[in-house]
Amino acid sequence: MTGDAGSRPLRLRVSEIFHSIQGESKAVGTPTVFLRLTGCPLRCSWCDTSYSFSGGEQRELAEILEAVAAFATPHVCVTGGEPLAQPGCRPLLGRLCDAGHVVQLETSGALDIAGIDPRVTIVMDCKTPSSGEVARNLWGNLGQLRACDQLKFVIADRADYEWSRQLLAEHALPARCTVLFSPVWGRLEPRQLAEWILADRLEVCLQVQLHKYLWGEQRGH
Repeated sequence: MTGDAGSRPLRLRVSEIFHSIQGESKAVGTPTVFLRLTGCPLRCSWCDTSYSFSGGEQRELAEILEAVAAFATPHVCVTGGEPLAQPGCRPLLGRLCDAGHVVQLETSGALDIAGIDPRVTIVMDCKTPSSGEVARNLWGNLGQLRACDQLKFVIADRADYEWSRQLLAEHALPARCTVLFSPVWGRLEPRQLAEWILADRLEVCLQVQLHKYLWGEQRGH
């Protein structure tokens, strides 16, 4: 894979590559290689990976694939920041699939998800009011989600919950894909969110950040 000029290898800016337990999504608990790309156009109020906004290291695609393969783990999660902010993310996803990996993409919902390799499972955020970035939601993305994809609402308070519940009803989202409700770490107790979900009979999955229960907020886990 080469760059636009056909002469330079494709390069991406990588924040980190590490092996851990998937703490979120339907794959929770699964040993996974995390490939975190640098850069994000959003600034969510509760972001827990702000270190990935800048820095990182330029690495060639072949080098990235080799680093991922060294962990001998089939599941790979491409995340950020916002991985789709780098044009090289899309060919990277395809090459990971070609290599036989089970690939998951975590994306903010602010950038177009059209044209992503269909072998990739998309886990897309829907930014709630408390994020400060609700205006960045690209609503056309909702219609592109498939049954195999997942839509995540990160919820900090009752106002976020009510907003999310209304959106679920307006767009019949549980009929389209798996919907995840995740409490903001340290701001909303998971039990409280669980009680709201049960009281309203919502067709959603409660998600807690398992990796934080295992390792706290330690980087690289």
